[in-house]
Amino acid sequence: MFKKAYPNLAWWVENQGWIEIGEDLQSDSWIRILDEGGMCWEDEGSSSLDEALLEADKWLAEEIEDRFKKVPPKKY
Repeated sequence: MFKKAYPNLAWWVENQGWIEIGEDLQSDSWIRILDEGGMCWEDEGSSSLDEALLEADKWLAEEIEDRFKKVPPKKY
């Protein structure tokens, strides 16, 4: 179900790194995208978790194409 709704996030977790969901002591963001090098992207300003997940999936569509030269599972 998650993979269908957010295919680029699923691709990331399966192939490259991980995501963190929820606030922590260092950040108020809903979503953070990370890899071995550290933080790649974090949500800034979304008003809901759904909005943050969608923004993350959109960002990853460009990142997969630009950084990895692959066609992302979903383009926006």
